Amino acid sequence: MFVKICGITNEEDALLAVAMGADALGFVFAPGSRRQVRVETAREITRRLPTGTVTVGVFRDERPERVIEVVNAAGLTGAQLHGREPLSEVRWIRERTTFVIQAFAAGDPALASVGNGPADVILVDSPDPGSGRLFDWKLAEGAPGGIRLLVAGGLTADNVGDAIRRLRPWGVDVSTGVESSPGRKDARKLRRFIQEARSIGDDVEDDDRPPMVSDAPYNWEFDELAEY
Repeated sequence: MFVKICGITNEEDALLAVAMGADALGFVFAPGSRRQVRVETAREITRRLPTGTVTVGVFRDERPERVIEVVNAAGLTGAQLHGREPLSEVRWIRERTTFVIQAFAAGDPALASVGNGPADVILVDSPDPGSGRLFDWKLAEGAPGGIRLLVAGGLTADNVGDAIRRLRPWGVDVSTGVESSPGRKDARKLRRFIQEARSIGDDVEDDDRPPMVSDAPYNWEFDELAEY
């Protein structure tokens, strides 16, 4: 089970999340977010992380050129697109970075056709990203099989197991659910969340339901990200 800790704003939380076993860290560059960081701040953090740490820049309706500029300047591994970016822009960005996560609000009709898009991972989030509010998980069931599905939106250590059992995702993404205050992670919440996600993920691994894995051409570079 791939675990991404999003909304990283400082070096202490970044190192803590990695030490707890997180597979990836997310840095928010979308204006208006309470967890928005400057490019310089993200760069100072990423250069102090262990080699191989997966880092993701989170953008919303940003110019493709700016997305790539920030990813490179901040030393990030990939980009997460959280707006209404057209497929042409998603494809353009994917051609210039290691991988792309494309986010959709739960219940978005566009989920039905995401398997044909250029993104490596599809994230299903609450209609109000970053709010920490749960959404009706039935709304995520519109995503087709054969994709890497990353689930976010109101997850905590108390409910991540239910989400994994219900949706059988490739991974989970959390921000508010492991915080003591906006932008500050809590060590105990981080530990519990990652332990629960890993434990339940192992439990459902041999389930009869087919796993949500990509049927796109094999990308060894991206699959290796999950090993860190």
